[in-house]
Amino acid sequence: MRPALYSFLILFFLCSCSEDRDTDINTESTVTNASESAGLASVGCVSCHQHSLDANHDFSCTKCHQGSDTTAEKGIAHKGLLTQPAHPDNMMRICGECHRALVDQNSQSVHFTLHNAINMVRKAFGAEQQIATLLDIPVSNTPQTTLQLADDLLRRRCLRCHPYYSGDRYPAVVRGTGCASCHLQFYKGKLVSHSFIKSPGDSQCLQCHYGNWVGSDYYGRYDHDMNEEYRTPYTTSQEFFRPYGIEYHQLSADVHQQQGMVCVDCHTGKELMAVRKNSIHCEDCHDSVSLADKPPANITFDKKSKQFIFTSTATGKALSIPVMEHPAHKKYNSSVGCQVCHAQWAFDDRGTHLLRNDLDEYDDFTRLTVQGSFEVEQILENNLDFDLEEIPHVMTDKISGKQKPGLWYKGYETRRWENITIGPDATGKLQVMRPLLDISLSWLDEDEEIRFDSFRANSENQGFTPYIPHTTGKAGMFYLERLKVLSQKENDPEK
Repeated sequence: MRPALYSFLILFFLCSCSEDRDTDINTESTVTNASESAGLASVGCVSCHQHSLDANHDFSCTKCHQGSDTTAEKGIAHKGLLTQPAHPDNMMRICGECHRALVDQNSQSVHFTLHNAINMVRKAFGAEQQIATLLDIPVSNTPQTTLQLADDLLRRRCLRCHPYYSGDRYPAVVRGTGCASCHLQFYKGKLVSHSFIKSPGDSQCLQCHYGNWVGSDYYGRYDHDMNEEYRTPYTTSQEFFRPYGIEYHQLSADVHQQQGMVCVDCHTGKELMAVRKNSIHCEDCHDSVSLADKPPANITFDKKSKQFIFTSTATGKALSIPVMEHPAHKKYNSSVGCQVCHAQWAFDDRGTHLLRNDLDEYDDFTRLTVQGSFEVEQILENNLDFDLEEIPHVMTDKISGKQKPGLWYKGYETRRWENITIGPDATGKLQVMRPLLDISLSWLDEDEEIRFDSFRANSENQGFTPYIPHTTGKAGMFYLERLKVLSQKENDPEK
């Protein structure tokens, strides 16, 4: 068996999951035994279910969940019950009754369809045409091409963060589906409250944007290496060792997070629910000319202090805004992205390997049971213990819910954060770069035949793509070192 096959991996901001939709952990309702519900009504939903509603949704449970609320008999009450009324299959009919325009708009949004992410990956493995939504990813039971193998990867390993699925089974990751993905609060796999949240908090955002993906870096988190010898600390004061599936290094958080700003302060619902991602720029808030000409709605000018004031729509916190004054801003504004100087660190996971292994042999993965996938982790830990009954060697399609033979393992050649890679974007402007498409796919079938052996993604810039790390801080005295790339380019235009 070739050693190259045991380099395995992860794939950026997309992920995987394990159970099908209607398990208890996915149910968007809070249940208690009737015997524990002293004082509740003797008939109707509240005879068994405790819940709290916000003022805008203070109506009968059956309006959304259907069923019957005229009896305490479970069989009758649950006839026609919808456990997930906010699920994409139901949300237009249920949520759309009152919020039709919003639901229709959101169902076409980039966040909902994952159009950009899935097409970026599929193009790197040979796709010539784009698909509209994750639902259109073809099913390939026996892949014949690298694209078909990549499609299997997307469906079974990567797509744990999409509105049709309720997230991986890690404590801080499980969430609702559809509209409930962002607008209801879950913890430890259970619904915390049935009160809908108008502006999602960061805990909702991090249910998908965790791990080495933009969002986690905003809080200064960088995943540990997966080998068990590197996953310190061995003790913790936190409730869970791995609330997001793997321990993380605590690095410098973004300065905006340190000041108390939350994700939706910049990434508003207007952006998140847009069909095409709306670009936001640092200059929108930090350029004095732009602010004086057309300030955002949540920014005002305080005449007394002569400062621009930002007021968080989510928390109400008011913050004074520093404006760009350093001469470097004027000199490099058109040729250098802000984070080239201001990013404190960046994601730099190189040599991402993904192995589909159809063999139910696990000894080679003894030190690598933590895989960033609860499903894979559960099978490895269980089947490496010969005293336990073996779990089938299958992995779930996160779109259809069907199980198929084989597990997708992941691994990296190197994982670092301190060296920030700089390169040109499509317009020639320097940006922070990330090896997002530095990916290799392999497949070992159940007969130990190597079907694919480390097939690399075909992408520009050796797999590096521009991105904006959410690790903003002061530029510091060595920012000019990062701009050497610019001077090299000017001296040698072919670079």
